[in-house]
Amino acid sequence: MSTNPIFVIIGAGLAGAKAAQTLREEGFDGRIVLIGSESGRPYERPPLSKGYLTGAAEQASLYVHEEGWYAEHAVELRLDRRVTGLDRAAHQVELDGGERLDYSKVLLATGALPRRLAVPGAGLDGVHYLRTLQDSARLREAIQAGDRVVVVGAGWIGLETAAAARGYGCEVTVIEPQAVPLQAALGQQMGAFFADVHRRHGVDLRLGRGVTELRGTGHVRAVVTDDGDEIPADVVIVGIGARPCTELADGTGLAVDNGILVDEYLRTTDPDVYAAGDVANAFYPRYGAWIRVEHWANALHGGPAAARSMLDHDVVDDRLPYFFTDQYEIGMEYAGWFPVGGYDTVVTRGNLDEAAFHVFWLASDRVVAGMHVNQWDEGIAPIQELIRAGRPMDPRRLADPSVPLADAARSASSSAAVVDSS
Repeated sequence: MSTNPIFVIIGAGLAGAKAAQTLREEGFDGRIVLIGSESGRPYERPPLSKGYLTGAAEQASLYVHEEGWYAEHAVELRLDRRVTGLDRAAHQVELDGGERLDYSKVLLATGALPRRLAVPGAGLDGVHYLRTLQDSARLREAIQAGDRVVVVGAGWIGLETAAAARGYGCEVTVIEPQAVPLQAALGQQMGAFFADVHRRHGVDLRLGRGVTELRGTGHVRAVVTDDGDEIPADVVIVGIGARPCTELADGTGLAVDNGILVDEYLRTTDPDVYAAGDVANAFYPRYGAWIRVEHWANALHGGPAAARSMLDHDVVDDRLPYFFTDQYEIGMEYAGWFPVGGYDTVVTRGNLDEAAFHVFWLASDRVVAGMHVNQWDEGIAPIQELIRAGRPMDPRRLADPSVPLADAARSASSSAAVVDSS
């Protein structure tokens, strides 16, 4: 193995690209190899279900760096290549075709892939999954025709693509086994809010329903639900979650559990192997738990955090989990985290009917998560401050729009005012 340091980054998405950038910014002058399975340079994924899919954003705006940045910063960008093996003992990675690369340290930023729909007919033409730029381009072309679209799954991807399809004039049906959209993420009340938003925009929501079959000859023509309904479809979009791409870690002795397990420094159980982004199940000291976050901010900040850790900087990235969505006239930001059943009170502040409000999830009167809808003057920062404060709050003051959020943070809770206990 070479005596010069070689850092290999596997996964040329946002996390990998930002890790390479940070290594150079922090003074690393060794060799950096950034390997990606797609044919284009690293780009950001949120627009794939938002602005790029709707036509509001051009492809050129998606890229993390200008085309010449990688050569200018001596980052070897290996595109359209797949890493097939990780040899920890030899400190090597193997690429398709048999090439082997030495590494001093390696970062696994392999991301996640959409979970596949496992029903008869799932392989028909016209069935779409959304992960890559090419996926989004194909889906945009399909829904621009304004035909009948069925979306399977009412999570973030499902709802955002449903909104995009309605924007093109498509007839849209969303099928979801839970009682409301986004139930696991936001609970009953906020899930019901998003359901109402989509209904107002003409989406047919089939809640509490599953899919048993896709029908068609060559191309999908209908979706069959578990109550026997047959819904006509020219396009089917599947958004039923994602699985972390842990294949390189599986069987190597690295700890894997719903992603590659890493500590608060994004180190695996091997001191020369790191993981970041969607594939990493990272330990959060704030929560005393491992959490895998599949959102843009995690890749944006996780890649640089991993790079600094690879350089032996003793810095913990203690950012709160964060995500955002754009659907129709709705813009939303969310911060925080709670396990299933990890809150006992939901407080709303503002006018849900006018789609301008805050929401706070509390456990024992402490804010553990919060979001705002179309409250851009204040944004997400005061919500994050309330969470970090970790102090008991008065829910009545949180719910009162006349009380600045900064003042509410200084107020100790004297009684509980339950707005929602879902």
